[in-house]
Amino acid sequence: MRHFYFLLTALLLSSPSTSAKEYTDGVFFVNEDWYGHQNSTINFLHPDDPDGNYWDYRIFQTENPGYELGCTNQYGAIHDGRLFLIAKQERDPGASITGGRITVANATNLKMLYQSTLIDPSGNQCDGRGFVGWDSHKGYISSSHGVWIFNLDDYTVTSMVRGTENPNGYSDGGNTNSAGALYHGQCGSMVRAVGYIFVAHQEYGLLRINPSTDEVDRIFTIADKTQEGAGIGSVVLAANNRLYLSVTKDTGGLGDMLPYLIEVDPETMDYRVINVPDPYYPPASSWYAWTPDGFCASARKNVLYWNGGFNSWFSGSMIFKYDIDSNTFTKIIDLVQEGGSSPWKLYGCSMRVHPETEELYMSLFHEFATPIYITRRTDSEGNKIKDYSMIQNYWFPSLPVFTVKEGQGIDDIHTQVIGITHLGGTSLSITGAIGQQLLIYSLQGLEVFSASITDESMIIDTNIPHGMYIARVADRSLKFIIQ
Repeated sequence: MRHFYFLLTALLLSSPSTSAKEYTDGVFFVNEDWYGHQNSTINFLHPDDPDGNYWDYRIFQTENPGYELGCTNQYGAIHDGRLFLIAKQERDPGASITGGRITVANATNLKMLYQSTLIDPSGNQCDGRGFVGWDSHKGYISSSHGVWIFNLDDYTVTSMVRGTENPNGYSDGGNTNSAGALYHGQCGSMVRAVGYIFVAHQEYGLLRINPSTDEVDRIFTIADKTQEGAGIGSVVLAANNRLYLSVTKDTGGLGDMLPYLIEVDPETMDYRVINVPDPYYPPASSWYAWTPDGFCASARKNVLYWNGGFNSWFSGSMIFKYDIDSNTFTKIIDLVQEGGSSPWKLYGCSMRVHPETEELYMSLFHEFATPIYITRRTDSEGNKIKDYSMIQNYWFPSLPVFTVKEGQGIDDIHTQVIGITHLGGTSLSITGAIGQQLLIYSLQGLEVFSASITDESMIIDTNIPHGMYIARVADRSLKFIIQ
């Protein structure tokens, strides 16, 4: 099987391109699509097209005739110039083409580079969840049964990270059996920070993986910090280089959430519990039919966004914003109050914040039985900028993925935009700048400090005297004071 995919990769890379189209000016929308009828799809939105030609539909099939994604593809991430797509299964029951649990495509033209029906090389059922890249040679895939190490040089899954496994074993109850192991003890969302990979594990809490050893070196439990029986929903990395966790009432995946966020220092694992006050709802979570969740963070400002409601199953009407610096909660969108006999609702987790413009993109629908969808674009306060109508189809969108401009470094676009944050004293936090140099100048223009950026997220102690300085990384700068 492996030789087949290497041959396919070589043919695709060496064959003349049948399409000169490039997808570099907008947003990929990864769709679950219509379970029981067809495999998953990708649409591409050109949000500022001057002629109003906003949509390219089903672009993976268009660029790769005869090939399709797998079944219920929930996750997409751009890393090292490649789009990594992770599906729950390899083929929808109603589809005629077998796709893959893992699909890798060129992030510019969507030409397929690799596809595999398996995550677990032994052949045991192991359904896909998410992906995070470490460097150009290695990434990690989360699944219903552990986190797997993915060699990006030859596209082989080498092994499971010990300590991430599902304590309930492998599922033998079918893909849609919510009581089976597929939906208990899963690994879900993952982020990369300060030289580690952090994983939301349904049973254990937040796991920290050391990529140098590919072992779990810390386990951050939830119940002892909130209330008995509680678990983790998902994890996001904020612009302040802190982790933020949503909190489930239990680990059974029933959709009930507790009114907390937990802030975690990724280096020390120190934490604080943040109460989500009435009348606001905490982030919704979806272990019961896993998605990446609508919980997301700005790459530029210390702001979090999410959808929430009285139960995660009924959480598509309200969008909330948390300003970390001011400790302020706001409801920025209420689709029910917007009016209409059949109001719009957010579908599932399909909302993310643009890493450069701070705009929110979200997929809206009316009812599950109605194939009418739009994509809405708002500013950071929830004010509508534009609605993009779509052709009718049961898209069931999962995740917006923002394109990466040429010259950006390795990693998911959500953490790609360079950030410089003064943490107080002589310390600076630098994100999204692997391979760049941090340069610090006095106001007289003299260089007083320099350091190489070797990780996507770094905290650097400059150890320079009191005074006012300008920090610069690439084309970003920050004026700060050391008092």
